Amino acid sequence: MRRLAVEAFDAASCEGLVRADFFLTEDGEFVINEINTMPGFTPISMYPQMWQATGVSYPELVDLLVRAALRRPTGLR
Repeated sequence: MRRLAVEAFDAASCEGLVRADFFLTEDGEFVINEINTMPGFTPISMYPQMWQATGVSYPELVDLLVRAALRRPTGLR
């Protein structure tokens, strides 16, 4: 599923953060449902909760995202 999420991210020319939602078919296949280009972002939202499960706290996640944004060039692509 991670590989498919990355492929969807790249195919849609996404930048920054997204949450990719999938369906699991009866055959055990993952099918992309949607890409949320600005997922909910409170401490109880799924995006920060998923990172929390990997050991990255909400404050750490915010810091990482701000630092990543500051490294990016400004203006339109």
